[in-house]
Amino acid sequence: MPEAVRAVLVVPCYNEAKRFQQQRFAEALRAYPGLGLLFVNDGSRDGTDHVVQNFVNQHSKQSALYTLSVNQGKAEAVRLGFKRCFSPDFTAPWSRSSLEFLGYWDADLATPFCEFPRFLETFTHHPRLWLVMGARVNLLGRSIERHVHRHYLGRVFATAASIVLGLPVYDTQCGAKVFRFTPAIASLFERPFISGWIFDVELLARLRVVLQKDQLRPHDTIYELPLLKWQDIAGSKIRPRDFFKAFLSLMRIAKLYPRPELVK
Repeated sequence: MPEAVRAVLVVPCYNEAKRFQQQRFAEALRAYPGLGLLFVNDGSRDGTDHVVQNFVNQHSKQSALYTLSVNQGKAEAVRLGFKRCFSPDFTAPWSRSSLEFLGYWDADLATPFCEFPRFLETFTHHPRLWLVMGARVNLLGRSIERHVHRHYLGRVFATAASIVLGLPVYDTQCGAKVFRFTPAIASLFERPFISGWIFDVELLARLRVVLQKDQLRPHDTIYELPLLKWQDIAGSKIRPRDFFKAFLSLMRIAKLYPRPELVK
């Protein structure tokens, strides 16, 4: 009897037809029978829908495709993918009753699938966790290949995000995050995010609010997992104006989700 799917990863895809790594996705499904993939085609215009559908047809017990008619950005693609997984109306190839974890993973596989079991192991070792998030920390014995300018811009942004959140988070923007599959997590994805590019920060802010209501500490429920391998993938460019827009979005998030000690 095949192993039940325990964890589903939402994979947002936009114009990925030429670089869709079919073999690596297939290898991941073979290596981890308890893994399911929900590809969200974010209004692609290059045939991504056809390429991914062919893959899904070949791996119909562990994968599914959800196509958005127009491009809405990564934040909305992830959000709608999560909502679909939580919806009782979604006819998935896996049983919702067997799901324990739901996450999102970048389609470029900058975070390789060999990291995936480490996320689940972290949940096993820390039963109180709600979220395990990848962190790109370049330590001896690790292989974190990141462009120098992106690293330093990222450190500046991460410091600002940490201040806004009131949490000592090292890396908000890594595209590998896995949550425990619970109704409380579903509530984080009910409303659209105010920022498309740094929605991860707003997601953490929403989670912090939920934890506060339940009188839980982020230090006990959120875990940053230093990755062993990560690689910058060609194809995405960060322009100076993007960095400026990110800080404007941070200010909006700070206003919408004030830190507890700043709430009067």
